[in-house]
Amino acid sequence: MSSEIRRRGFVAAGLMFAGSALAVGMRPRKHMADEIGMPDLETLFPKQFGDWRVDTNIPVILPSPDVQALLDKIYNQVLARTYVNAQGQRIMLSVAYGGDQSDGTSAHRPEVCYPAQGFAISSNRVAALPLGEHTVKVRQLMSHLGSRHEPITYWVVVGGEIVTSGIGQKLAQMRYGLRGIVADGMLVRVSSIDANADRAYQVHQRFVADLWRSLDPAARNRVIGA
Repeated sequence: MSSEIRRRGFVAAGLMFAGSALAVGMRPRKHMADEIGMPDLETLFPKQFGDWRVDTNIPVILPSPDVQALLDKIYNQVLARTYVNAQGQRIMLSVAYGGDQSDGTSAHRPEVCYPAQGFAISSNRVAALPLGEHTVKVRQLMSHLGSRHEPITYWVVVGGEIVTSGIGQKLAQMRYGLRGIVADGMLVRVSSIDANADRAYQVHQRFVADLWRSLDPAARNRVIGA
């Protein structure tokens, strides 16, 4: 082996070592959840607001032990409720919070987890919900399994940013990571049983707007994004 080949080998090894050391040195070490605290989903989301209240007549369906074990591994808290209003319209609210978004929650976005349960997704779009003087981007899906049609509106908050795609979520994580911060994250899903997607999305919008109005500014930042 010539001295030139050996020299190149030493240079390559040195660059690899330096790159590894730099990656370790730049690894985020400050957890946002430690700085601002973890939310209590049970109290963060009111059981009654506007014209909505938790429907106590609907039993809470617990996930199977294997699914629960996976949820416990990924998320710190999970909340599932069904709300009803005076017109008898029902909204299913599902919230998942994780204090460490270094690996993200993209694998559990509805467009991924619903098909894993046998649902078909017939539409998938980004929409904007007007909330007072604000407009919030969300993702809306139409899912169905047999005769069950379930329109879905959801968003993901990474740190203080709302993201509407897996790529957007990763970019948000990277932006926080470059500042040395491990962001927390919250996935908020609103859905209902309705074959008419446009009608359902209008109800979703009213539900989210009523929820937004019921929250104080600090809670809004956690739930809707800063």
